Amino acid sequence: MASGRAVRLSLCFLCWMMWPAHADPAKATGFYFRGGILHVAPQSESREVELTNVTGITSLAIQNGPIAGSGVTIGSATIPAFIIGYVLPVLDGQLSLETVLGLPFSVKLRATGTLATDSLAPYALGFIPTGVPPLGPELGEANVVPPLVTLVYRPQVGRIRPFVGGGIGMLFTYDEHITNPVLTAVSPPTLTISRATGLVLQAGVEARIWENVYLRLDVKYVAFMDAHATIEHIQVQTTLPLLSSANVGTALADVTVNPVIATAGIGADF
Repeated sequence: MASGRAVRLSLCFLCWMMWPAHADPAKATGFYFRGGILHVAPQSESREVELTNVTGITSLAIQNGPIAGSGVTIGSATIPAFIIGYVLPVLDGQLSLETVLGLPFSVKLRATGTLATDSLAPYALGFIPTGVPPLGPELGEANVVPPLVTLVYRPQVGRIRPFVGGGIGMLFTYDEHITNPVLTAVSPPTLTISRATGLVLQAGVEARIWENVYLRLDVKYVAFMDAHATIEHIQVQTTLPLLSSANVGTALADVTVNPVIATAGIGADF
């Protein structure tokens, strides 16, 4: 009895989803709006961090070049966000342009591998301890603005509207700063992150719940998004006699961001 009731409920739900609502399934043109929650999860990795501009007495403990086994990653974030789209007057209203709008958000930069676990300059002349400790995982923070524009194909199947799309995404950062206590003990270094651009692949589904009101689940993947991070004027404290601090120079990191962006929301067609 219970299994038969479950089957009947499932069939009723399927019929409800496939049955057209009273509103027209698509307009020739018009705007639509969805508001909800957006989660950004960078699939980040980097090349080995490279030191440059190491000169003078510091070169007795540090050398220019890549730090073997080192890396940098970017953390995830969850924010309120809005999707605004415009239905194009082609393909019976099944093609649209849309963008995602949200407040700027903060992400954390983390040191990985030997950049986190090993001292930048453990010894001078190969055998004199410098007293410079490992950095640990904390590296810095940056505020992020990630504009996206996609062209979306959205056929209507009863109350269901699956969709796929593609477009361009960008990554702008500002107020980048180093937070690592080892790197800021003498004076804060300067952190800059270049603008990054990538290709967006998008897929998702919407379900009409009443008239022109829709629930949406949307997933985007941004490929080929590479950023370049530069940390300049790095100085660290030492325990060496007559040398309380050492100028490490500049650190360079090429980071592949490639975020997965998931959005869940609700909104209306106009």
